[in-house]
Amino acid sequence: MSQSRGLFHTKMGIILATAGSAVGLGNIWRFPYMTGQNGGAAFLMVYFLCVLLLGIPGMISEFIVGRHSSVNAARAYSRIAEEGVRQRLGSHKGRRAQRLVAFSKRGAAFIGILGVITSTIILGFYAVVAGWCLQYLYAAIAQQLNGDNNYVTAYFNEFSTSMVRPLVWTVVFILLTHFVVSRGVRRGIERVSNILMPLLFALLLVLVVCSCALPASGSGIAFLFRPDFSKIDANLFLEALGQAFFSLSLGTACLCTYASYFGKKTRLATSAFQIALLDTLIAILAGLMIFPAAFSVGVTPDAGPSLIFITLPGVFRQAFASLPLLGWLVSVFLYALLAMAALTSTISMHEIGTAFFHEELHISRRRAATIETLLCLIVGVLSTLSMGAVPSLQVQGEPLLSVFDHFTACLLMPAGALLTCVLVGWIVPRRIVRAEFTNHMTIGKRLFPLWLFCARFVCPLAMLAILLHQLHII
Repeated sequence: MSQSRGLFHTKMGIILATAGSAVGLGNIWRFPYMTGQNGGAAFLMVYFLCVLLLGIPGMISEFIVGRHSSVNAARAYSRIAEEGVRQRLGSHKGRRAQRLVAFSKRGAAFIGILGVITSTIILGFYAVVAGWCLQYLYAAIAQQLNGDNNYVTAYFNEFSTSMVRPLVWTVVFILLTHFVVSRGVRRGIERVSNILMPLLFALLLVLVVCSCALPASGSGIAFLFRPDFSKIDANLFLEALGQAFFSLSLGTACLCTYASYFGKKTRLATSAFQIALLDTLIAILAGLMIFPAAFSVGVTPDAGPSLIFITLPGVFRQAFASLPLLGWLVSVFLYALLAMAALTSTISMHEIGTAFFHEELHISRRRAATIETLLCLIVGVLSTLSMGAVPSLQVQGEPLLSVFDHFTACLLMPAGALLTCVLVGWIVPRRIVRAEFTNHMTIGKRLFPLWLFCARFVCPLAMLAILLHQLHII
């Protein structure tokens, strides 16, 4: 392993940086409205189960690929597949064996390249929404969100479809991400994660306390923690599977790339459990931030994607009507929290492409980061202009932002995660996988069979179900 690549310096740095890649708008925005639309506590219970059966085993699978090879995602998949096929072939070294090795390398490298493409597209359109968070942070500070619901709706529609402001905020967010990633793993990603994640957690706790202290907030808390088992059906289970999948960033090569910076003594299963626990805790706290406030003013937070930009400003304005200064602080903290959560995710997405270009093109890290930034800017600019400023960029009436979102979420991510589990569970020899999982038989030997069963059977079936559900086949 080349030490010049850099490694995470501390165990805490590993947890915070990798958890930061998972913690994003999916936790603080998507999880609450998904919970609101799917029965509250019933959805939460099924979500826990999905994290255990799909999320953690899937994370470990990507960790094994990344840590084993300690290179960028495309080369990591190629290298572990080549090593596995060569071990299975043993002494066979004829032309057919060589063709099989070459085929396996190209096929496995495709999984990593698919992750690079997926993450670049996601970062491009994700930066648009992250830019909206920056605009709303500014608007909250300037007290521009104090009108009624019609005013807030009009404000969002006017801003998101305009030509200049969304474009400026998108570019600012991508450049901010570029600045962090270009500084490297230890001085950039790990250092910023060590600052942002505790600050994000502290802001979230403040907002939870404020929300839960409101009159009649108990109904919102009960909605989140008192399950109605009649709500559980096949659709809820599939929705919870999808949320666990997206929340933990499976299928983007993010976890594989970050694991390539893990030390050989890092406990993969323990790290996956801690990251999943932190990710889930933040999702629950996001629910505690939103549900009590919403129920206190008689609003059910199931408004879907419009939740944070249209519904929540009105919720917090009504909830803290008698304490306008506190209401102002809550709004500022909310959008600061969302912007920080988005940044921890965009950093990880950017790193996937940066590592790929750095190692495959044999160029400096800064030049590699610049290439990735330019590609993301193209996707981001097209996405934000498609929201209304340039209607010709829409596809059958859908803005490119939505098209990119559906394409990555419905096809690329589930496909990448499914192929990873098939590769690690069935193609790579068991002794290679076991050596990585157990740190060469020093830890976790009893857990290995359970994880392998999940990786071979549970995860592929779950990811196939997610793929078919996203494509509206089931």
